[in-house]
Amino acid sequence: MSRRGHRAALPPAEHRTESPLGPDGLVVTVINKAGLTREFDFAELPVPDRLQRSLARLFAAQSRAWTSHETAKTCWSRVTVFATFLSELENTPQDLDEVTVAILKRWRTRHVSTTTGKAVLSTIRLLLRQDPRFTGGPVTEELLRRFPAAKPSKQSYEDDERKRVVLAAQRQFRAAWLRIGENTRLLRAWQAGEPVKGSRDWRLGEVLDHLARTGDVPRSILPSGQPHVDHRSLLGGASPEKTWGRLFLSRMELTALAVLLTDRFAWNLKVYDRMPTPTAAPSAGEKASITYQVQVEKHRAGRGRWFSTENITDSGADSPGRLITQALEATEHGRALAARLAPGTDLLMVSRLYAPSRVAHRHQDTERPRPVGPLSFGIAYNDAQRWQEAHDLGGSPFQRARRTTVTREGRPRQHTQDTNERVYVLPDARVQRDSRSVFADGAMEALEQARAEVFPGHLVDAPNPAHVQTVTADCEDEKTSPWPAPGGGCGADFMLCLACKNAYVHPGHHPRLALLHQQLESLRSVLEDGVWNEQWQDHLLRLEDLRDKVGAAAWDAALARAGSDDHTLVRLLVKGDLTP
Repeated sequence: MSRRGHRAALPPAEHRTESPLGPDGLVVTVINKAGLTREFDFAELPVPDRLQRSLARLFAAQSRAWTSHETAKTCWSRVTVFATFLSELENTPQDLDEVTVAILKRWRTRHVSTTTGKAVLSTIRLLLRQDPRFTGGPVTEELLRRFPAAKPSKQSYEDDERKRVVLAAQRQFRAAWLRIGENTRLLRAWQAGEPVKGSRDWRLGEVLDHLARTGDVPRSILPSGQPHVDHRSLLGGASPEKTWGRLFLSRMELTALAVLLTDRFAWNLKVYDRMPTPTAAPSAGEKASITYQVQVEKHRAGRGRWFSTENITDSGADSPGRLITQALEATEHGRALAARLAPGTDLLMVSRLYAPSRVAHRHQDTERPRPVGPLSFGIAYNDAQRWQEAHDLGGSPFQRARRTTVTREGRPRQHTQDTNERVYVLPDARVQRDSRSVFADGAMEALEQARAEVFPGHLVDAPNPAHVQTVTADCEDEKTSPWPAPGGGCGADFMLCLACKNAYVHPGHHPRLALLHQQLESLRSVLEDGVWNEQWQDHLLRLEDLRDKVGAAAWDAALARAGSDDHTLVRLLVKGDLTP
């Protein structure tokens, strides 16, 4: 059914879904979300023909659920590892039905000790389980034998590490944002006709206009064939910052922006490749604030759940939305040029290539948008690698920055609650260390509470005629009660007598108190935990403390002596029908 409730049209009767497995049974074609294809030739595997075809069939069946060539490439590399392992055996299996328990044991032993190896085992197990030859028996049991889950290789940043990464990104992006902002103001002034014609600002505005329309400053070709920057003295040099960088971010500056966005919003690196330009609207009742709607793509969420929208408000310098405002300002000219060169293009994360013709020719990544003219979109893995090397960080910042933000905020971001706890929170060393004090404080609080919920009165061998009798104890002096009544005397109910230092308990009370203890225990099984804890837990703790002081044997014996009056009074106490 469509969203409006109309029945969707059926495909033509002769329509058939094209099989990803080629006619030769060896080549599998995978189509990604962009509609691009990639072929995987199983004839390249170093195993017999029948085994190649069996693996190709399983790979093709699995590929129907894939929308990413990266997923396919990962599975292909692990299938290649499995095929290579089989080819190195003394007797290489001709097909999957010749894979024995002993072979699978050797396969498991080779890989189970490393995180990467466990990932390989998991992929091959998932693949082979689709084959009818692995539906039962000892071989299947060995294939399905559990192995310890891999521990995440990345940990969140310590505070000083995070500050170093964020500071490096802030310095680089802020310098670029200020540079582009200054030149944008000059360009707009030129477009408005403000500078005097022929003045330096007028001539510079003319160059900036050319740059905004074409993506580069005017250049001429020298007799040697080398390009030469015109107006070099006017621009102050031929470096990117003095030429095309006046209006466009470089790839490293865009990477710095992505680091800041990940630190702030915990977005995945792949999100930046196809993130649409955020839409903006004034915040309700706030003229000085603006709220952006940011569309975030969740690559692993599954069909129909790929996208979510986050509302982010810019209400001042320290607000989360201020970074979105700055990102829009820094990429304004790149986005405008991309829309002119390729109408319909509307991606936020755009940068200017250093060598557009060379990079565009080498672009082979089918998962990321292709360059448009001199512009590139998103953050490639090698961009992250180059950025961390330039800042001497010892590793790509994106995974660790994302983990740091997720664990700092304590809530899921683009993933489920289970993933948040299992993958991010529980294995993180910083969370574990910081939790120790929380656990210790909780334990001390529980200990103090347990110490507070004790019987503070007195155990005596016989009643004192001078004391006032109550249902649960005898009272020495109700005038000094911790719970005085408005008209004088004690205003506490009879259960609180066991919490008063004026209480005296003698053996005549023991049967009734033992029976009360038994009834409170039985209530635990019929009441919700929250209700029972609120109404009865403290009273039970005091009774248990009293039982320990009397002695378990004497307590149990007293329970056997409880008479009808004791049962009636306890029933009234539990029902709340006895009041002072």
